[in-house]
Amino acid sequence: SWYTHPIVERAYKEISKDEYNTELAAINALERSLTDNGALVVKLWFHVSRKEQKRRLKDIAKEHKRQLTPYEQAYSKHYDRFLKVSEVAVRATDRGHAPWHIIDATDRQYRELMAGRILLKAMRERLAHPQGTRGARAAEPRAGKFVTVLDKVDLSAKADAARYQDKLEKYQAKLNKLTWQARAKKISTVAMFEGWDAAGKGGAIRRVTAAMDARLFRVIPVAAPTDEEKAQHYLWRFWRHVPRGGYVTIYDRSWYGRVLVERVEGFAQPHEWGRAYAEINEFERQLTAHGSCLCKFWLHISPEEQLRRFKERARLAHKKHKITDDDWRNRKKWKDYAAAVDQMVARTSTGDAPWTLVAANDKKHARLTVLKTLCQALEEVLDRA
Repeated sequence: SWYTHPIVERAYKEISKDEYNTELAAINALERSLTDNGALVVKLWFHVSRKEQKRRLKDIAKEHKRQLTPYEQAYSKHYDRFLKVSEVAVRATDRGHAPWHIIDATDRQYRELMAGRILLKAMRERLAHPQGTRGARAAEPRAGKFVTVLDKVDLSAKADAARYQDKLEKYQAKLNKLTWQARAKKISTVAMFEGWDAAGKGGAIRRVTAAMDARLFRVIPVAAPTDEEKAQHYLWRFWRHVPRGGYVTIYDRSWYGRVLVERVEGFAQPHEWGRAYAEINEFERQLTAHGSCLCKFWLHISPEEQLRRFKERARLAHKKHKITDDDWRNRKKWKDYAAAVDQMVARTSTGDAPWTLVAANDKKHARLTVLKTLCQALEEVLDRA
């Protein structure tokens, strides 16, 4: 497509970053022109890991008894470079009028079913609403047993109970030191927590805040927007809490509600949550470009573990306030939320703002993972400062 030459040229540094951005801006203009004039633009990105690509290239040479082409040989040696450049292209051109659909191409049947269903659904939506759906994104179709990024999280991971306290104190002491170093260099930190109900977000946040001086951080609990917040851009209520240099803001739930609960529950229209991926990516790009440390956590548990925790909350007097009718209702939409999370991670896990998927069936393992990840992220930002 029209993406190939700019990506290749940038990967081989034949064009500058500014020239690459100019090319992508031209592509955006082209696609906007096409959709404004009634065209349906469907963009599919097939993704495989470096390991899978290497295996396939070996199979091609072996099974088809042919030499790899010069392009296959050359491009495969620069997987990381192409990955980074392609990520920029997808992020910069993922628009509501011409969205990207990212497909895990590891399994051939899954890949082909997803591609066909996405195309079929997009065509049906356009035929049903030839004028009214321009700029909108329909819900992603599911092909058979829908495999998401969450299915790849190893929920059997557990912390060593005997060493847990020592590791907890180690990472908390390290985080305390790093936050003061960031304060001295005026580097702000943003940590945001998403996850299933009862996944342990509150417990993980408490272990993080216990490591920091109370003067350095704020925790922002996010619930349904108020009337004042509804009157603003949906990101406004998060913008206003972005920390000044040297301080930390922790969001308990976040701006990703637009592409999760608002998408699944119908609080946002398809064209609203469809364009939100690009808006969120730009917001986070601005944070990291300013030098902020940004960490995004999704705490993942199994449906069975969630049910066990729900029942425990309902049974124990001091935990009953944690369980509501909404929790039970949301549980019935597990598959819909899993599909939304899959798209969220695929579309907003960038090089500068990656998602950390935390195996949280074991709470101790989850807490250590969060603390360790935060420390590593702060160290990387401090090294660059």
